[in-house]
Amino acid sequence: MTRRAFNWRAVSTEAQLLLVGIPVLLWTIIPVYHLFLFAISPRDTATSGRLWPKNPTLQNFQTVFEQKHFYLNHFWTQLGNSLLIAIAVGAITLFVSTCAAFAISRLKVRGGRTVMNMALFTYFIPAAFLAVPMYKTMANYGLLNSKWSLVLAMVTIASPYCIWVLKQASDKLPWELDEAARMDGATPLQLFRLVYMPLMVPSLVAVGTYSLLLAWNEYLYGFLLLSKETDLTLAVALGNFLAADDSPWELLMATGFIYALPPAAIYYAFKRYMVSGLTAGAVKS
Repeated sequence: MTRRAFNWRAVSTEAQLLLVGIPVLLWTIIPVYHLFLFAISPRDTATSGRLWPKNPTLQNFQTVFEQKHFYLNHFWTQLGNSLLIAIAVGAITLFVSTCAAFAISRLKVRGGRTVMNMALFTYFIPAAFLAVPMYKTMANYGLLNSKWSLVLAMVTIASPYCIWVLKQASDKLPWELDEAARMDGATPLQLFRLVYMPLMVPSLVAVGTYSLLLAWNEYLYGFLLLSKETDLTLAVALGNFLAADDSPWELLMATGFIYALPPAAIYYAFKRYMVSGLTAGAVKS
């Protein structure tokens, strides 16, 4: 009887999870499905409301790849800009946050926790409210219309959270490892390179992926800080499709679908690190 009751309890739990999970899955998948539906529809049937286009085509993707529309004249350049900026933001954020977390957590730098808390306090202000001050700052330093302006802005936004995550993960590392390394004559730099870095790999991958995807999807700062067509990211360039009275929705969706593939691939390549790296840290104490 006990075993039967336990089985019924397990079935009930699974049913409750399905009742929650299935609507969430559908809510997530339906917009992606419509994105793909528009992307494979001919122009005259893109907004027909059908669940599947009458004459599906890949012509829209060919138009995008061959840059045959005036909104797509710099498609490959803008895609390259997005990739370059995202990688730069991920690498710089990773370097800054890793060094800061090591200094605060392992070296116990005086005032380090205060600086970290003050940086986190900036998240009380929505990033959109900081866009104009960021614009003025970049103008004062002569960085407007430069890719570096967007890189530095996104590093500024991503770093506080990444430092906090890495600091929490670093606190879980056994102090005995540091003591043993110091007894063997290790310098702080050797401790950082030979002990700290290998143990922090899951968290490093997680925050690197987070900052890269944050920069990849950014629109507002890219729109404000960049103006030259060949310097724009593809996220900003996609907004140009909406400027026309008769927007080519099928090309917009095809471009958007292509633009969504790299972050999806990156996320699924490193998804096993995301949960463990952003929550539990590298080592359980």
